[in-house]
Amino acid sequence: MIRAIQQGDNREIETIIRNCLIEFGGNRAGLAWEDESLSHLSDYYNHEGRAYWVALNDSGKLLGGCGIAEFGSPEGGVCELQKMYLLPEARGTGLAADLLRHALAFAGHHYRTCYLETLQTMQAANRFYVKQGFRALEAPLAGSEHYSCDAWYIREL
Repeated sequence: MIRAIQQGDNREIETIIRNCLIEFGGNRAGLAWEDESLSHLSDYYNHEGRAYWVALNDSGKLLGGCGIAEFGSPEGGVCELQKMYLLPEARGTGLAADLLRHALAFAGHHYRTCYLETLQTMQAANRFYVKQGFRALEAPLAGSEHYSCDAWYIREL
């Protein structure tokens, strides 16, 4: 099941994100690890043009999530796919594709282009983004706050 994030999900999704970042060497400066919003994602995404979804198994266990928010000024027409992380047990199950479909459908109503930043060490994620129609960039878009990311992608909506 995929649904919009609720306030009660904040602590659990933060734990999932932090554990994934540790797993892939992302627990350092210049990455989502330091994002002020990480402990209160439900508040951060509760604004026009932003949304975050969580995925749960049949027992109600939170398995991961992803979000969309503006990149730069809202008038620029570019959004960013943000904080897409899944527990190891949920990877390779098709859940990431389901989450991404929700995110891109939402993004298509508000933006023209979707951008994302990640790490090269997240090899499966990089392959997934290419398979889903994202094109690799040589450098980050101007205005990126995650200066430690070393893989960047973009997709027209």
